[in-house]
Amino acid sequence: MDGIAWAASAMVAARTRLEIATDNLANCSTDGFRRVVARGFLSATGVSIARVQSNEHGALRATGRDLDLAIVGDGAFRVRDAAGHVHETRCGAFVRGADGTLRDHAGRTLLGAHGALRIGDGERIDAAALGLPRQCRLQSGFLETAGVDAIAQMIDVLSAERSFESAQKAVAAIDASRQKSAETARIK
Repeated sequence: MDGIAWAASAMVAARTRLEIATDNLANCSTDGFRRVVARGFLSATGVSIARVQSNEHGALRATGRDLDLAIVGDGAFRVRDAAGHVHETRCGAFVRGADGTLRDHAGRTLLGAHGALRIGDGERIDAAALGLPRQCRLQSGFLETAGVDAIAQMIDVLSAERSFESAQKAVAAIDASRQKSAETARIK
């Protein structure tokens, strides 16, 4: 692998780090959002970045609404969209549909241990009804905030930009050196 290819891989890695940090920053006020962590490693093709979702949970914020649910512990709510696809989310802001099912902000239906979860007025929901792990519990009237530190993400943005600029300067220096060598070879 030559110097330009190596520096180019570093530029791609820096751009990926920048995308991750800006996406995390954009979601710092999204309830239940889990930040993505950039994990760098060296390979035969140069510098690479893997995206790894953090297991850290956000703080709980009181809302006072009975159908706002926060998971205390690991796990996620399972919701089904109109196309039938099942997604996992930590955002527990639900409203009751006319049929008694709970729906999130996107209209997706909350799934329980045995399909769509239906509840009546005043009925409590427990973690087992949602098929959550045994060590989890639900906190009604709370939402989990985003697990993102905005200042740390801004620092990551600046660091990624500097890494990109450094790799870009390395490419320019290698290119200038190659041009100078080519000119010297022609003169001789």
